[in-house]
Amino acid sequence: VQLVESGGGSVQPGGSLRLSCAASGFTFSTYAMSWYRQAPGKGRELVAAMTSAGGITKYTDSVKGRFTISRDNAKNTVYLQMNSLKPEDTAVYYCGAKLGSFGYWYGMDYWGKGTLVTVSS
Repeated sequence: VQLVESGGGSVQPGGSLRLSCAASGFTFSTYAMSWYRQAPGKGRELVAAMTSAGGITKYTDSVKGRFTISRDNAKNTVYLQMNSLKPEDTAVYYCGAKLGSFGYWYGMDYWGKGTLVTVSS
């Protein structure tokens, strides 16, 4: 099983980034997918999550209206479009996968290694 994040980098406040997470080694279309982040000195927190078919999404309040999670089951990839980035969005972003739909946004079965996003002027 592999989850490989990409798309992180440095951006100025107000800028945008699109993260990708490529999955392999499991049946992607049956797993809910989530993005979490961990800022320096803080715990890992949920950013956004999406059910296996993509019909239901969940966002943490601080990113609502700015971030969008999406998935392409044909490409085994989940995305996080991040707009209007703020310095407080600086963190390592991880994607996670969970089989099933109950509590789809927590208790991941698999994790990627993360990609760093830095928002600074």
